[in-house]
Amino acid sequence: MLHLSYPMLNLLKSWLKNSLMAILLVTIFLGITTAGWTPSSSAALPAGNAITDGKALLRYALPIDNKPVRQLQASLEDISAQLRANRRWGAISKDISKASRILDKPSQILTSVPTERQPQVEAWITELKSGVGKLEELANNKDKEQILQERGKLLNLVTQIEESMVKEFPFEVPAQYSNLPQLKGRATVEFKTNKGDLTVVVDGYSAPVTAGNFVDLVQRGFYNGLEFTRSEESYFLQTGDPAGKDVGFIDPKTGEYRAIPLEVLVQGDKTPTYGITLEEAGRYVDMPVLPFSAFGAVVMARPESEVNGGSSQFFFFLFEPELTPAGRNLLDGRYAVFGYLTEGKEVLDKLKAGDKIESAKVVQGIENLVEPQAA
Repeated sequence: MLHLSYPMLNLLKSWLKNSLMAILLVTIFLGITTAGWTPSSSAALPAGNAITDGKALLRYALPIDNKPVRQLQASLEDISAQLRANRRWGAISKDISKASRILDKPSQILTSVPTERQPQVEAWITELKSGVGKLEELANNKDKEQILQERGKLLNLVTQIEESMVKEFPFEVPAQYSNLPQLKGRATVEFKTNKGDLTVVVDGYSAPVTAGNFVDLVQRGFYNGLEFTRSEESYFLQTGDPAGKDVGFIDPKTGEYRAIPLEVLVQGDKTPTYGITLEEAGRYVDMPVLPFSAFGAVVMARPESEVNGGSSQFFFFLFEPELTPAGRNLLDGRYAVFGYLTEGKEVLDKLKAGDKIESAKVVQGIENLVEPQAA
């Protein structure tokens, strides 16, 4: 197994900073050994630049089909991009106007919402209309910080509306994985670390087996007290290696290592691909619904040579655009992203190997966890 020393890694970073070979070497380096593991339905993602916001990726990953609400979401999300691009106020005004026009026709959104949920969604739409009006005033005053804050509030409402459109779990997980926990929906996990708190949303709609295993381990208290074992600035921060000789979770019911298959849902597919990398499947240009394009992507670690060898170890991907460009890199499809950091970016930036998870707790969505079926 290839091992790179830290001095050599730093030299490679400098030499390969603007080279596509950097991505390949990062992938090789992110292979894991048993001594220390480290990584390598349609999402309806919009065309254009890759999305680097984990919350946005989670919204687009929801298994829904309502064009107006997607257009509303895209308009509000675009405001942030325009503010970064030298504050293009004309483009921001167009985004706000488009959002307002969509909200003027609430029936087009409500048509995808189950009847029993429509009163609540109508209330959220009313709140959105008021918020968009406030956003327009802020744009007229060119108040950048207030615009970003209000935009964030509105997108949280859009998230709630989109989640209300999901009627049922969108596919059947293969029966061969019925012996593993599954997450039939989403869950929110809060980590308390010695440097501060992190909040993660894991997505069972896209990776039910991987997310289910993770939520099950959190519920068991498996991660409480574990250290972050490996880290590299602008690459990854890894944890999940239990004390002792074991390198993963040993199920007390069976006494055996719980192995989790590689699980990747590709944009446009109805079900995930299991047990094979997209490269091995010949799907070189296909993109996962949950890509490596956001800081704080939560990813299942595995041995480089064993696609179905993951267990308890996972890593936070620390997105670095020059070495791991959003939208096309060799980590996508080789490892399973199963969620994103949604709160605590400044804390994740500070965490290093040797820091500790004091506790991990499922604070929302535990009802979506399906226990393994007896053999």
